[in-house]
Amino acid sequence: MPSRRSFLKTSAAVAAFGLAMPATIGRAQSATNISVGYIADFPNASVLAIADNQKLWEAEGLTADAKVFTNGPIQIQAMGAGSLDFGTIGPGALWLPASGRAKVISVNDIGFSDRVIAQPDIASIDQLKGKKVGVPQGTSGDMILRLALEKAGMTVNDIDMVPMDPSTVVAAFASRQIEAAGIWYPLITVIKKQVPEMKELAANADFYPDTSFINTLVARNEVVDQDPEKVKKFLSVMKKAIDWRAANLDESIELTTAYLNAPKEAVENVARSRKLLTSQELETFTKDGTVESWLDQFNKMFVEFGQLKEAMPPKEFYTADLFLSA
Repeated sequence: MPSRRSFLKTSAAVAAFGLAMPATIGRAQSATNISVGYIADFPNASVLAIADNQKLWEAEGLTADAKVFTNGPIQIQAMGAGSLDFGTIGPGALWLPASGRAKVISVNDIGFSDRVIAQPDIASIDQLKGKKVGVPQGTSGDMILRLALEKAGMTVNDIDMVPMDPSTVVAAFASRQIEAAGIWYPLITVIKKQVPEMKELAANADFYPDTSFINTLVARNEVVDQDPEKVKKFLSVMKKAIDWRAANLDESIELTTAYLNAPKEAVENVARSRKLLTSQELETFTKDGTVESWLDQFNKMFVEFGQLKEAMPPKEFYTADLFLSA
């Protein structure tokens, strides 16, 4: 299996999606060992790059092994197998915590990089009827597609939805094997270089603020139940990293670019498309019920879209008390 550095180098053109060997990102004698999953993009990798650079792990007595994943659902799968303690997931994977398979322990940020894109001869969502549409299932690309279809009075049954890995979507769209896709930047930047006349039919901004595409930090159920102090230590690191990122965006982009060994332009484009919240804002949003409202709205969509028959109430899978006490 390739190392994280070699893997990300060969995958940089498609935003470094894939599996790689774990990397030790914090070292301390007699430290508590934790494993942390992440997706190789700015919102998810930046907090780890900052924690490493600012020696935040050591300050909390933690040693963290980072493992890169292609998406959120695979991280939740690893948690179920007991091989991952914490992870970072996008909104499309929130149906898994809502079904009891993990706990949401914090919001990370809000994204605006998802799109429904189409070949140059397709001008609207309703023209996708019967067309092949590529989408990484259980991701924010899946979510933006379903929302856009619903807004147009359609469902996934009206299209020929083709499940694909993110990198496969890029190749399939460029070769016109699919006519549209639910996907995100920076992969769209890669696609535009090959299909410059492609159309963007829907975006996160079309549904904001009613629907906020939140990235979240998640934890294995057993870790939350059996070792809440470990969760609070992890959250303390993440809160500091989130605040540092919000106050030092330019340097955060540099650190993340180096951490991923990815093109700076791709990292920067994503970074500047995000709404970066501070830990104080997240605490306020937790206390006033905003976070639970965001999660509840996704619950309703997951049920409407048929991904869940019934969703757990957010208070049962969002550990608000642990977040506030960290």
